[in-house]
Amino acid sequence: MSSIWGSMAQHEVIHWPWPIALYLFLAGMSAGSVVVSLLVKWNRHAHNTNSIWDAMVKAGSLISFGSIVVGLILLIVDLGKPLSFYWLLIYYNPTSIMSLGVLALTVYTPLTFLFALMIFEEKVKSNKFLNIFSPIVYFFRSFAHRSKELEYILFVFALVIGAYTGFLLSSIQSLPLWNSAVLPLIFLTSGVSSGIAANILAGLLFFKSSLNPESVKYLLVLDMRAIMTEVPLLSMLFIGMYYSGGFAVKAAHDALTQGPLALVFWVGVVGFGLFLPMFIAFMALRQHAYRTSFIIANSLVVLVGVFLLRYYIVYAGQIFTGQ
Repeated sequence: MSSIWGSMAQHEVIHWPWPIALYLFLAGMSAGSVVVSLLVKWNRHAHNTNSIWDAMVKAGSLISFGSIVVGLILLIVDLGKPLSFYWLLIYYNPTSIMSLGVLALTVYTPLTFLFALMIFEEKVKSNKFLNIFSPIVYFFRSFAHRSKELEYILFVFALVIGAYTGFLLSSIQSLPLWNSAVLPLIFLTSGVSSGIAANILAGLLFFKSSLNPESVKYLLVLDMRAIMTEVPLLSMLFIGMYYSGGFAVKAAHDALTQGPLALVFWVGVVGFGLFLPMFIAFMALRQHAYRTSFIIANSLVVLVGVFLLRYYIVYAGQIFTGQ
């Protein structure tokens, strides 16, 4: 573990280091960006036939593809044998959560790319390099129901990927902090929250000309609801550990009170990642103060908080086993 958080030499070796935490963060953000982008598209552009999309839709289509690709690269490199990764794409074990996750990612990743191509259809047609993908876009655009079906399928797979990041950990029964049915819900909800923040941030910075203030307000309200859902879910995680008895009780106690990771949880995850953005969003909505700098700061706070949540869960789960 990085010395910036203090010495952990007295604990077991960390088998899943920070790149895994970053991969889980990026995968969750990708899924959340898709969910948010499609919700805005369906609610704000139901009758749009001119391909002039909201900034939140544009941002989400790019973030969803870009973040999942970067996350997968991190995962492949961390496996230690990146050139052998293709075997996971050939041999699937239906009883393995990781294998099923790879299968879902194999479908999800190209779908995010196709979604981005369709959102930026005009640029695809005008760009010499991207123009090679025009026949694919044309194929789906020629039959309106196909593009809509693609969005529905992508939305479902985004939910699957968002929850899978939690299932990947919860399937490991020997670690009390990970072995919880609540963890996939926590990761899915926080992933949506990070997707909202990422879409708003990218939309404000890169697609300001197509920014719709009502969409920003819509997402701020949605983010407040997501964060307010995370709080009881995190409470359920630790309450469930306490009532499980055995090693789980000590693991929960140590994870909340011992060492620098407890500080990461209470200050970074709860204070900085949950209550601060909830307060900022509440004040913005109450006072209608939609200043760009104000909202950008809120988005950055959310993204840092969600990453710290992943970091905390990955490291605390391996360190505090209750034994």
